[in-house]
Amino acid sequence: MEVYTLVPRYDGSVDLGPDVALIAGLIGESARAAILVALVDGRARPAGELAFISNVTPQTASFHLRRLMDANLILVEKSGKHSYYRLANERVATALESLAALAPAREQAEARSCGRLESERMKALRFARSCYKHLAGVLAVEIHRSMLDRDDLAAEPDMIYRLTGAGEDWCEQLGIGLSKLPRSRILASRGCVDWTERRHHLGGALGNALFARMSELKWIVPNAATRAVRVTHEGARELERRLGISVPH
Repeated sequence: MEVYTLVPRYDGSVDLGPDVALIAGLIGESARAAILVALVDGRARPAGELAFISNVTPQTASFHLRRLMDANLILVEKSGKHSYYRLANERVATALESLAALAPAREQAEARSCGRLESERMKALRFARSCYKHLAGVLAVEIHRSMLDRDDLAAEPDMIYRLTGAGEDWCEQLGIGLSKLPRSRILASRGCVDWTERRHHLGGALGNALFARMSELKWIVPNAATRAVRVTHEGARELERRLGISVPH
């Protein structure tokens, strides 16, 4: 007696949830990907600059910007006759960083063709850079690790990191006024997968507050031309004293 197995045929009626293919298709186009990556630092940029960065004409850039706005990936801000574009929110930046962590490294031949200047630029970006409104790179990963080792942070499921009592005291000593921030967000912030280090750095409200305070104290100085962040002599001294992090100079 033969036994037959019935294989159900997919008829397209099953709800697959969010339209991942739509977002993937938008990000997957090279010019749009270049635009999004240029906006990861959280700064707003004019369309002309984004056209130059993505190596397309202003008309083509306008088309791509409209597509990205329609998908709620970017926002436009008006200032007189000028328009400036920025990422819609930190979730978009986090998604881009996560995709970058999955992306393969450049081929060695291509990397060599970039020359010394590009090599130095990538070295600076890998060490410390802005990711939307928080710090990323080797330095950010080391700060995250140090805060966990010192029990200033406690790890919870789903990449959530919670400030401990000791961590609250440390933030107050640094001048981060926790009482002025939404406590549910500042006390439990999400970690981001760093795209160069493949380890977590601290994002969310706490990561943003820490980046802002380090900038106010002149421990770090952003580069106006790139996402790279430079650590000052005072910053290196204070990071060593407060977190035991040695910053090379």
